[in-house]
Amino acid sequence: MIKRILKLAACVAPLVLAVGCASNKQAAYDYTAFKAAKPRSILVLPPLNNSPEVNAGNSVYAQVTYPLAEAGYYVLPVGLVGETFKQNGMTVAADIHALPPAKLQEIFGADAGMYITVSKYGATYTVLNSVVVVSVEAKLVDLKTGTVLWTGTASASNNEGGNNGGGGLIGALVAAAVKQVINSTTDQSHPVAGVASTRLLSAGYNNGMLYGPRSDKYGTQ
Repeated sequence: MIKRILKLAACVAPLVLAVGCASNKQAAYDYTAFKAAKPRSILVLPPLNNSPEVNAGNSVYAQVTYPLAEAGYYVLPVGLVGETFKQNGMTVAADIHALPPAKLQEIFGADAGMYITVSKYGATYTVLNSVVVVSVEAKLVDLKTGTVLWTGTASASNNEGGNNGGGGLIGALVAAAVKQVINSTTDQSHPVAGVASTRLLSAGYNNGMLYGPRSDKYGTQ
């Protein structure tokens, strides 16, 4: 009887593992609209900031051009875009995001608009640690039609793969206190925001942005 149970378990285990892997596998993104639109230029709107940190939107906004340009797109300079909105009395990101896509296309002439939202930005404090986390999400919209071409999310922290490395409770408390002082007195979130932005907007990753026409890999995904 025991041998039969063990034999049955050996046969079932691979099936259970396969089902578990299948359930954890992320569904493939539908790029049909993205490929049909073939955007060449992107207007990145000032990010919505849903975090308590006032500078979160500007920090992320300053770091979004590079990954999109590396992906093969012409990205309108964010400084010029921000100044254009300011000159027209538009200084609130929520109001800018509410503008009709066709109006944005008329003003800037870009093929697509990138709408970014910052959901987390800054340090989270616990008794034994202080971790800086930045989470962002994005939506690429065809400015001619208003069609959503792509959506994505990404996060980064300054404690990825890190641990206290021993030292006991006293050592952990001291290390946490030091990190809290550093995170509260310096802008530790800005470089983390750069990592999150790169993860969000770089091409070539699973369910990420497609390569643009300026890339040698255009049309290969």
